[in-house]
Amino acid sequence: MSHTGNYDHGAGTPGYGGQPARAAAKPRKRRRLPVVLAVLALLLGSGLLAGTYYVDSVPTPTDLKLPESTTVYYADGKTPMATLGAENRTIVPYDQMNDSAKEAIVAAEDRTFWKNQGIDFSGVLRAAWSNVTGGQRQGASTITQQYARVAADLKGVTYSRKLREAVVAWKLDDKYSKEEILGFYLNTVPFGRGAYGIEAAAQAYFGKTVRKDAPAARQLTVSEAMVLCAMVKQPEANPDDPQGQPGYDPARGPKAKQNSMDRWGYIRDGMVKLGYLSPQEAANLAYPDSVKPIDRKARQSDGARPTGLVVKHVLSELRQTPQFKDKPADYIRDGGFRIVTTIDKRVQTAAENAADIRRDTAPEQVRGQPKNWQAALVSVEPGTGRVLGYYGGNDGEGADYAGWYYDEDGQAVGFGAHPPGSSFKVYDLAAAVENGVSVRKHFDSPDTKEFPESGRTKASPAGPIRNAEKAPCQPDCALWEATVASLNVTYFELTELLGVDKVIDMATKAGVESMWANVKGEKQPKRVDLRGRSGADVAGQFTTEVGLGQYGITVADHANGMATFAAGGKRAEAHFVRLVTKGDEKLYQEKLVTTDIGLDEEAQAQLDWTLRQVRAAKLDNGWDSAGKTGTWQSGQSLTENAHTWMVGWTGALSAAVWLGTTDGKPLRTTDGNNNVFGSAGAAPIWRQFLEQATEAMKLDPDKYRFVEPKFPDDAPPPSTSTPQPRPSTAEPTPSSASPTPSTSPRTPSPTPSPSSASPSPRTTSPSPTNKPRPRPSTSRSSSPSPSATAEPTPLLPLPR
Repeated sequence: MSHTGNYDHGAGTPGYGGQPARAAAKPRKRRRLPVVLAVLALLLGSGLLAGTYYVDSVPTPTDLKLPESTTVYYADGKTPMATLGAENRTIVPYDQMNDSAKEAIVAAEDRTFWKNQGIDFSGVLRAAWSNVTGGQRQGASTITQQYARVAADLKGVTYSRKLREAVVAWKLDDKYSKEEILGFYLNTVPFGRGAYGIEAAAQAYFGKTVRKDAPAARQLTVSEAMVLCAMVKQPEANPDDPQGQPGYDPARGPKAKQNSMDRWGYIRDGMVKLGYLSPQEAANLAYPDSVKPIDRKARQSDGARPTGLVVKHVLSELRQTPQFKDKPADYIRDGGFRIVTTIDKRVQTAAENAADIRRDTAPEQVRGQPKNWQAALVSVEPGTGRVLGYYGGNDGEGADYAGWYYDEDGQAVGFGAHPPGSSFKVYDLAAAVENGVSVRKHFDSPDTKEFPESGRTKASPAGPIRNAEKAPCQPDCALWEATVASLNVTYFELTELLGVDKVIDMATKAGVESMWANVKGEKQPKRVDLRGRSGADVAGQFTTEVGLGQYGITVADHANGMATFAAGGKRAEAHFVRLVTKGDEKLYQEKLVTTDIGLDEEAQAQLDWTLRQVRAAKLDNGWDSAGKTGTWQSGQSLTENAHTWMVGWTGALSAAVWLGTTDGKPLRTTDGNNNVFGSAGAAPIWRQFLEQATEAMKLDPDKYRFVEPKFPDDAPPPSTSTPQPRPSTAEPTPSSASPTPSTSPRTPSPTPSPSSASPSPRTTSPSPTNKPRPRPSTSRSSSPSPSATAEPTPLLPLPR
């Protein structure tokens, strides 16, 4: 039976130097070092001079900065997300360790530890004489000498190293208590499998801890500690002879296991001699069979998972804070910090299940598609800005398609900027209701319209603005109807009416911190930082096409913008870090501050109400939800798309989803169909995510209901039966003055219901209730006509 207790055996056995690990008294110093140095001086000639040099220059433990693993956790503060650092080490103070490893290591490595002066004098003399005379090299050392060797980075078995080791050990024993030295040693020495120190070893081999305040079932037992301490003798297999000298890790093979069991028996006998175990207790011990298999990817797998990108954002965010700014690149990784992120494990799982389109858990509409298809999803908590779920790609060491971050060299990294197409119209609509434009305001919405003020005429290179869809309301449409049908003509006019600056202002206030503008003469769009700048400051870098989603933004920014609207117009800074501690010290904590972006209750209600009418935004689980699709074509093509979007919110979660390609090529299905739009591409991912995430979080949808708009000083609100756009059957009419194909957002709506397949009168019956309606199919019976909307300077594909 395996021994699991921690025992207090009183004084050690006389004659063996045994003493309880937790009650050791520091012995009186016997000054034999000068004698040793005198003898060595005779043997080595100038060795005494070297020894004096080492006494003055070798660092003591207080001078050392041992690399210590930093652990990144999910928001619960308990579930590890990743372990960082060059060495897998977690330092545990001596008085917080249970006695299992303290006793086992003394029995294994230095049974006179509690009584010796830190130096094996006879061993030092033997080593010096043997090395000088050409005899066999000697390597036996006390625990103090072994720690001195590691602490001073002493390598190789030479007489100079042995002398230096002895001098440092003497200094250690003279300055520190035995308990301190044993603590230094247990936190420093390698145990194999990349584990440095007893705590990392306990986790790597048994999934346990040496902390005595942990639950008993999670604490390292004496029997398990003996297995670990056996490995100190040879932590890794000999690379020149791994079969003949495999070391003591029992998972390496039969010979290594036998080595481990033999050494384990030796340690058990030593613990009896030292008084740590009674003979009966030792007889009852069993060699543990619970050693974990070797996972050769254990230290690499954390970064390779999708959450590896989260870790990169965490590090980037911390490097911008006063506490961590301007520190060396490895300061956080090797600093032994405990970082609690904002990522909710349940939400992250839902995000990966939906957005990783290679998994069987992804929506059927996007599974089994070409290898260049790629999705990205970000979810932000309304009112706090906490990023609850982040999926920028399946490889955490690869490209980030959801955002960008600063790497250790301060360089911006990421591919998360994509033209949002009609999903950007959410900001146009929000700017409209903020400025008193009712969603019931009517606009002239023909299929094609010229806008001389913005340079979009038949005579211009880009040509007039065209709708990608037809709607029953045309040519006279209310803003809410044009939103549901995603009419480009209406939204271009709305952007002219408001002004480019006001649209950018709204996007910026909501959470869009960067936009990518076309720069004449440059091949790729350039990032424009919107933080702290007004729309008027940057409007000159954009055109009226901003209202149609021409200019790239990130999935992360879009998600934060949606979270602002989900919080009733209260914007919080999106962030990944909740708390950073080291030991008992709190080094960093999130600050939750919200800013009112200027939407009153009625404006927010009209925004919610309008975007609830978008059929792709309907959820099947009883939640109120609002959303908008978006599509942008590939290069200058009129028939092929490269970017599809679905963005929106419930009262509890926001989500932004992008589905595109890794190489900028058009989205084309495995059966050769290029008719891929937001409603059938990104929208299924968005709906599945929100349904699964809200279910996993066990939230009550009745606590997050939308407020109904009142439409003050206006006619009765629109009908509950939302008119849907009807497919365009007209062929595109190219601009007579433009030889260059135009590019435009294409946001088709789902298949029209029979009642709305042809134009019908608009009704003014009471507004809809909060009761959700079943989500209709998102399949299309026919393709929308190509749009001729374009920017004056064609948007080039983003860098990959």
